[in-house]
Amino acid sequence: MRILVTNDDGIHSAGLQALASAMTKLGEVWVVAPDRERTAVAHAVTLHKPLRVHAIGKRIYAVSGTPVDCVNLAVQRIMPKPPQLVVSGINRGVNLGDDVLYSGTVSAAVEGTILGVASMAVSQEGQGRFRFNVGAHYAVLVARLIMEEGLPEETLVNLNIPDRPLRSIVGVRVTALSRRRFDNPIIEKVDPHGRCYYWIAGTRLSWSRSKDSDHEAIAEGAVSLTPLRLDTTNYSALDRFRAWESILQARNRRSANHRLSPSVNHRKRRRQT
Repeated sequence: MRILVTNDDGIHSAGLQALASAMTKLGEVWVVAPDRERTAVAHAVTLHKPLRVHAIGKRIYAVSGTPVDCVNLAVQRIMPKPPQLVVSGINRGVNLGDDVLYSGTVSAAVEGTILGVASMAVSQEGQGRFRFNVGAHYAVLVARLIMEEGLPEETLVNLNIPDRPLRSIVGVRVTALSRRRFDNPIIEKVDPHGRCYYWIAGTRLSWSRSKDSDHEAIAEGAVSLTPLRLDTTNYSALDRFRAWESILQARNRRSANHRLSPSVNHRKRRRQT
């Protein structure tokens, strides 16, 4: 089995190295990752400058781009054959709830899914130090099961591991995304020249959507496994929004008539003269 390992913390990240080493138990591992940290770049793609690829070891490549760039290049150019599995991580810190919208780690797995490859993102809770060996252990367990069972169409796995020794993990739970709330998310400061500048930061204040949620599982010492879909359409709201079609059409006609009315009146005045 060919496995592509990538991340958003950069090619020299200890989490990436732990993950790549663990994945050798399952098959041939290729590492294609950013040449520097690319945290929170979400699904950014480099379009307006060239990308550079540097081979730094056997089947190990550093790319001057984003995690999504790395997956694209690996699948379509660098690897002689496409991988059968994309594993992104191990991220320093969890990617829970709304984090998945900002995370380069998760976006790399999303891109793998878009390209038709079974994909998984792996993130490890911690502060200062991280138990990447624990994250790697569960990554292998889940990756093996993915290859045995497959994944639903357009679905990827978001795996988060709590900051506990392996023997203290209380199991694996299938979870839903939480909703996070921050206290003071934008911090304003003044530089030595008296000019304001800002940090987008803040302290996580609370979580919502507690039923079967990913943050709840992590807080209770369990591994969180969340299936994510590419299709984010809210199908339950389609009928409600279809009622807007006739309203918008009518308002559009009124707006068009209003725009035309000055020129119509102008033509009438010209005929009268």
